[in-house]
Amino acid sequence: MNDASKSADPKPPASDAARRRADVVASVVSNPASHRTAGTPMPDAEVVAGIVERLGWLAFPGFFGPRVVEPAALESHVGDLLDELATMLGGQLEAAFAYDPIGSHGCPRSEARDRSTAVMDRFLDRIPAIRDLLAEDAVAAFEGDPAMGHLDEAILCCPGLAALVVHRFAHELHLAGVPLVPRMMSEIAHARTGIDMHPGAVVGRRMFIDHGTGVVVGETTRIGDRCRLYQGVTLGAKRLEVEKDGSIRRGHRRHPTLEDDVTVYANATILGEDTVIGRGSVINGGVFLTASVPPDSVVSGPRLDVHMRRR
Repeated sequence: MNDASKSADPKPPASDAARRRADVVASVVSNPASHRTAGTPMPDAEVVAGIVERLGWLAFPGFFGPRVVEPAALESHVGDLLDELATMLGGQLEAAFAYDPIGSHGCPRSEARDRSTAVMDRFLDRIPAIRDLLAEDAVAAFEGDPAMGHLDEAILCCPGLAALVVHRFAHELHLAGVPLVPRMMSEIAHARTGIDMHPGAVVGRRMFIDHGTGVVVGETTRIGDRCRLYQGVTLGAKRLEVEKDGSIRRGHRRHPTLEDDVTVYANATILGEDTVIGRGSVINGGVFLTASVPPDSVVSGPRLDVHMRRR
């Protein structure tokens, strides 16, 4: 026997392999919430990731995705993208509407197909308006960051804009009542940019998120026009409310409102559905805020004391 055969690990007996397989299968079957089969349709994470990629291509053609070499080819390029997007998204919308995780949601396949068709038609019609919003977001990013040398740099390199590209499309699907898919899209953007924006959040025009890492924008947040957020900002809930049976209360307002022209600097935390930050206000870094402030306010944290020490 050569040295290689001596050092190789022996294969487990067939009985051991069969037992382990049976144990894993039993653990899966015993917990229905931990697995899905063809009989329990749901959106496909890899396909949704492909949809997010193609929406980025449509948002800024030529910056991302296949390069359009000749201007005359732009129309066919966009047309091909729309056809591909419709095929991919249509299947995921149908699966989402048919999705039935606990037996009390979802709908028959025929109804799911009709609902997905209606949502798809509206979504495709809304793409030009969403692109207009994103073009304004790109300008806001360039104008708001002196470190950017050109508008192209904002489009190619700004994580805040990348997160807004996904958010604005996901928000449109959220408004249409699409289950699961908008949240999957948002979590893809979260993983890529470090910016966690729930698709339910309402975001006004010319939004700018600078640096972005650690930003959290909750589901029922409302943000006005021309607002700026910096890294580490949290727009969250003041408390975790529960129902009489002890379950988490869902579907109610719990996040703050920023009126137009508000700037929130790094690591500030603003909490609560009753908290309204008045128009034109500035929230300085590190502030923890659970109460409303009037328009044109400047909110600062405790004064920093600096003491010299002797060596």
